[in-house]
Amino acid sequence: MLETITSWLDQNEIFTTMTMLEYWQGLVNTVQLVFLSLVIGLVVAIPLAILRTNRHWWISGPVWCYTYLFRGTPLLIQLYIIYYGLAQIPGIQETFWWAIFREPFYPALLAFTLNTAAYTTEIFRGAIAATPQGEIEAAKAYGMSWFLRLRRIVLPSAARRAVQAYSNEVIFMLHASAIASVVTIVDLTGAARNIYSRFYAPFEAFIAVALIYMALTFLLVFAFRKLENHLLRHQRPAGN
Repeated sequence: MLETITSWLDQNEIFTTMTMLEYWQGLVNTVQLVFLSLVIGLVVAIPLAILRTNRHWWISGPVWCYTYLFRGTPLLIQLYIIYYGLAQIPGIQETFWWAIFREPFYPALLAFTLNTAAYTTEIFRGAIAATPQGEIEAAKAYGMSWFLRLRRIVLPSAARRAVQAYSNEVIFMLHASAIASVVTIVDLTGAARNIYSRFYAPFEAFIAVALIYMALTFLLVFAFRKLENHLLRHQRPAGN
C-alpha cells in the first residue's frame, strides 16, 4: 500500500514539474511571438496609415489593396501560405533566407506581423482622418511644415483616438496566436496539446491554458486603461 502511495506521489510530482515547464516554455514563445509581431506591425502601420490618407490614388491605392487582402482573408490561411509557400519559391533554399525561414517561428512572425499591420493601418487611418480641421488650420497659421504638423498635432491626436481600438487589436492578436501551434510552434496551445497527448488530461491542460490567456488579457486591459487615462488626462476637470 505504501509503495502504491509513493509511486502515485512520484508520478504526480513528475506530472506537475513537466506541465509547469511545458507551460512556461509555451508562455515565453507566445509572448515573444505576439510582442514582436505587434511592435514590428505598429512600426510598419504608422507610415502606411499616413500614405493611406493621401488623396492621390496611386499612393493610397496599393496600401488599400494590402489592407483589404490581409483583412479579408483568415489569419490561418495566411500562415499556411507563408509557412508552406516560402519553401516553394525557386532558389530560396540556396540562399541565406532559408536558414531563417525554415524555422517555423519566423514564417509565423511574418504572417502575424503582416496581419496586424493591416488592421493597425486602418485603425490609425481612421484616427488620422478624424483629426479636427481646426487643429490643422491652427498649426498652419503658426507656420508649421507638413512634417511638423504631423509630428506635433496629427499623430498625437490620432493616437488618443486610436488607443481603444488598438487595444482590441492587441487582445485579438494574443488570442489569434493560438493558431501558431499548427506549424509546430510550442506556444501555450501547443503546450496544452502536448500535455494532453502525453498524460491524457484534456480538461486540466486546456482549462489551465484558458486561465493563462485570461490573465494575460486582464493585464493588457489594465495596461491600456492606464495608457488611455494618461493620454486623455487633459480632458479631466481641473483638480481631479
